[in-house]
Amino acid sequence: MTQASRLRALLHRDGMVVAPGAYDCITAKLIEQAGFAAVYMTGAGTAATLGYPDFGLVTMSEMVGNAARIAAAVELPVIADADTGYGNELNVFRTVREFERSGVAGIHIEDQEFPKRCGHLEGKQIIPREDYIAKIRAAAAARRDEDFVIIARTDSRAVAGLDEALARANAALAAGADMAFVEAPQTLDEVTAVPRLVNGPCLLNVVRGGKTPDLDLREAEAMGYKLAIVPGLLIKSVVGICDGMLAELKTSYRHPLPVKEITVPELFRRFGADEWDALRTRFRAAPRRDAAE
Repeated sequence: MTQASRLRALLHRDGMVVAPGAYDCITAKLIEQAGFAAVYMTGAGTAATLGYPDFGLVTMSEMVGNAARIAAAVELPVIADADTGYGNELNVFRTVREFERSGVAGIHIEDQEFPKRCGHLEGKQIIPREDYIAKIRAAAAARRDEDFVIIARTDSRAVAGLDEALARANAALAAGADMAFVEAPQTLDEVTAVPRLVNGPCLLNVVRGGKTPDLDLREAEAMGYKLAIVPGLLIKSVVGICDGMLAELKTSYRHPLPVKEITVPELFRRFGADEWDALRTRFRAAPRRDAAE
């Protein structure tokens, strides 16, 4: 079973899949060890690992490279941010092929102009609906694995209103997308309306401090959402912890107490030390052959 087919099986079950955001292999493994069913590769987090804001500065190859490392590090299906598809329909076609080869289970592609901006920032611009739907058709046609999940993201709520966002979501599903991602509904009524008015499964982007109101994920599940991503949870937490630790080190000149005590061997075990240690002697002794041979 491929990771794409695993993701589809998860999405066909009752309830909603929650996929916290990973920006590297450390955070992806922690998500897996915490017992979540899927990993979301955050584009904003990926940009941050390269020292950039989420302004569309990261290339398709850089995004695919990070996706491949994350997908190789965990046994869970990985859903990756593919931004705008990095150009027109030709670029989208290649983008899908490259992400498929990386081992991820699915991607989302949005209708912002290039370069894009984080979906919860001001100043976004969108491409015409016809151009967006052409990209979605190209994405659906490009996949070699029919289980590879194409998620159509629209940022049009901020630019043209909720009705246009719903129209684009439904048009994208009719054009071959598997799931709709209406970015940044701005009220609880809008959050509720999306899965009711979209003719297919819907994704909710959970961004604390963003445009969308905070809500219990069990409420989102009851509304009918099939997938919730939580992209900023770990990267924001890591930045806050690092700021605090560095400030304490600078003022105290002593190693601060960690948030959680963990020994060096325990740390390495979280990232596969036992499995790799088992390989140290595995190949030293040649297997014995039957004496009759």
